Amino acid sequence: MKILVLNSGSSSLKFKVFTKKGLNALAEGSIQEIGTPGSSFTFKIMGKEHSKKGPIHATTHLEALEVMSSLLRAEKLVESISQMYAVGHRVVHGGEYFTGAVLVDKHVLKAIEELIPLAPLHNPSNLLGIKVAMEHAPSVPQVAVFDTAFHQSMPPCAFIYAIPKNLYTHYKVRRYGFHGTSYSYVTGQAARFLGIEPSIFSSVCLHLGNGASAAAVKNGRCIDTSMGLTPLEGLVMGTRCGDIDPAIIFYLYRTLGMPVDEIDTLLNKKSGLKGLCGTRDMRAIEKMARDGNQDAAMALKLFCYRIRKYIGAYLAAIGRTDCIVFTGGIGEHSSIVREKVIGGLDHMGIRLDKKKNQSAKFGLTEPVDLSAPESKIKILVIPTNEELEIARQTLRMVEKGKKSVAD
Repeated sequence: MKILVLNSGSSSLKFKVFTKKGLNALAEGSIQEIGTPGSSFTFKIMGKEHSKKGPIHATTHLEALEVMSSLLRAEKLVESISQMYAVGHRVVHGGEYFTGAVLVDKHVLKAIEELIPLAPLHNPSNLLGIKVAMEHAPSVPQVAVFDTAFHQSMPPCAFIYAIPKNLYTHYKVRRYGFHGTSYSYVTGQAARFLGIEPSIFSSVCLHLGNGASAAAVKNGRCIDTSMGLTPLEGLVMGTRCGDIDPAIIFYLYRTLGMPVDEIDTLLNKKSGLKGLCGTRDMRAIEKMARDGNQDAAMALKLFCYRIRKYIGAYLAAIGRTDCIVFTGGIGEHSSIVREKVIGGLDHMGIRLDKKKNQSAKFGLTEPVDLSAPESKIKILVIPTNEELEIARQTLRMVEKGKKSVAD
C-alpha cells in the first residue's frame, strides 16, 4: 500500500509516492503549465538511474492527475489512485482553524475556502488539488497538512500586531508564519540527531531559500517566527523585501504615485536579492561578489546580516538553546552564507568549524554538525524533506482516524 503526496499550484501539480511501510520514496514528478499549450511533465523513479520528461496535454488539474496516474501505472507502481492508502495535501494557510494535519471533510474544505483572503495565491489551488483528488479517488482518505500549523503554538505576544485590536478579533490580522512543514521535519531530525527528547529540544531554525524565514523553537514548540500575516515579512528573500518601514508604502503611493497593486508587485516580486543586485540566484550572487560586483557583495552582506540579527533576537527569546539549524536550498548548500551568518557570533561562544563547513556543500542527505568543538551551541545543516513530513502526518492521521472508529 502506498501514500501519495500532492502539492497543487495554480498551474502545476507536484507529486511524490511513498510506501506505507517505512515511508520509502518510490517516485516523484511534476506537471507544469497546466491549461496552456506548453504543459509538460517530469518524472523520476527512485532507486533507478532514469527519469522521464516531455510535453503533454493537460488542460485541467483533473487531466494532470490522470497523466500522473498513467505514469505510475506504466512503472507498475499502482493501478490507480483509488488503490492508494491515503493522499496527503500541502495547504499553505490554515489560519487559526488548524493546529495540525486533519482528515478532509466538508467542514475542512469550507474552512480552507474561507481562508482564501489570507492566501489568495495558494489556498485556491491547494483546495482545487484536494477536490480533484477526492473526485478521482472518493474512497481514499485525504489529509490536509498546513504550512501554518507548526506556528500555532506561538503566544499572543508573538503573533499579535500592535494595531487596533478589532483588526485581529474581527479580521484575523496577525502573524501566522510559514514553512511550518519544513520546520516540523528538521526540528524532529535535529532532536534525534543530538539525542534530545523533542519535548525539551530548543533551537533557532533557518529555512533559507528563495523564500526565507526563521523560527524560534523552545521545548519542542514554536514561540516565534519571522514571516507574518503573509510570507512578505521577515528576512530578505529572493524577490521579497522582508522587514521594511511600513511608511515606505505610503511614500511610494503619495510621492511617486504608484498604484497599490504595483507596490504589491514591487515588494513581493522585484525586491529582495533581485532588487539589490539583479538576480535572486545565490550561486550567481556569490560569484558576482567574488568578481568584484559591489551590488552583489552588498546583497550578500545584507542577507546574512539580517539573518544574524534574527538569531540574536531568538536566542534572547528562547534562553537555553541546543542548536542553530540551517535548511532550505541556500541553508543546505551555501557554505559562504553559513560562514557569514555565524561569523559574527563568536562573542556569544557560537563557532563554526570552517573545514567542516566547506566540505558540506552539495548532496547532503543526512544531518551534519558543523560546529567547532568549543562552540557553546551546535550548528547543524539538515536537509529538509517536506514531502516526507506530509507523508508522515498523513499516515498518522489516517491511523488515528481508524483507531477512533475501532474504539
